[in-house]
Amino acid sequence: MERLAGAAELLDGTLDDPAALDANLRDLARLNRLLGAAGLSRRCLGRLAAGADALTLLDVGVGGGDVARALMAGARRDGLGLTVTAVDSRREVLDAAVRVDPELARLPGLTLAVADGRALPWPDGAFDVAHSSLVLHHLEPVDAVAFLRELGRVARRGIVVNDLARGRHLWLGAWLLTRLVGRGRLTRHDGPLSVRRAYTLDETRQLMRRAGLVPHLELQAPGGHRWAIAAVRA
Repeated sequence: MERLAGAAELLDGTLDDPAALDANLRDLARLNRLLGAAGLSRRCLGRLAAGADALTLLDVGVGGGDVARALMAGARRDGLGLTVTAVDSRREVLDAAVRVDPELARLPGLTLAVADGRALPWPDGAFDVAHSSLVLHHLEPVDAVAFLRELGRVARRGIVVNDLARGRHLWLGAWLLTRLVGRGRLTRHDGPLSVRRAYTLDETRQLMRRAGLVPHLELQAPGGHRWAIAAVRA
């Protein structure tokens, strides 16, 4: 299946329906739990955190905050101090995340902020690790390289990128799952489209090379529907 370029998901458009946005974030949290998204990121983070007692993490494209919360909970269980700055490019998403999960606004160690992942407002090496989940497929290759380069620029130890895989059977699975589990119109429209816009692991490696990054650990979920890569600067 060729990657579908130039398509727009509803989540990329005008976010003028708070109820629909809230429903989408709830759906994404449910799907992330079912598909083990945080587990992949946590294992990659563990590789980059080797030997550390504490880490600072920049989570770019935080969405509903469920993956960030899961990473923080996992770090506590592992005895790792994890401080997270979680950002999204649009205030509407952060506001919706707090509506859906009010504890995000007062969770110790978590800071929410607005920032564009293609032009982050922090100096080089401001964080130990930069992380993103379900962001890369929204970007066309030029912007994807800029995004990955920025993640690498602000991260001392490396980056973790977690996203969907592309394939005909994976598209069919997404179509079925979003109708069985998804309750919002954004989820049902965007879920299958996200798979068609997703990058394969090989395509992501090429994007990372263009961004000056080298994969350090690659993981795939059972069934191959999702992957995560830990990478370091070349």
